[in-house]
Amino acid sequence: MSDPIAEACPIVEVLDHVAGKWSIGIIVAAADGPVRFTELERHIEGISRRMLTLNLRKLERDGLLVRTVYPTVPPKVEYSLTDMARELYTSLTGLLGWAERHRLAIAQARAAYDAGKESVPA
Repeated sequence: MSDPIAEACPIVEVLDHVAGKWSIGIIVAAADGPVRFTELERHIEGISRRMLTLNLRKLERDGLLVRTVYPTVPPKVEYSLTDMARELYTSLTGLLGWAERHRLAIAQARAAYDAGKESVPA
């Protein structure tokens, strides 16, 4: 008999990788074609070099990015989305559109919820 929790673990792990704000930023930044490390660094506000490196490695390991090193001096390195990541990007743009359309309603719901919590004794 299969264990659904054990089967879900790799899925949860992959979702953790691709659902993080840095991973989403990298995927969005690389959607228009190959990008270099410094371009990613400039495009993704607030990310450190170390965090960018770690996330690039995770995405490459998961098969979402391809890292191409050109034999030049200094070496030129580019990152490109795989077909699988392009499919993910399509889903992400739908989610980003949803978030943009509903951000005001969510902010209002949070404010109403928080106001109600303040009036309830602890």
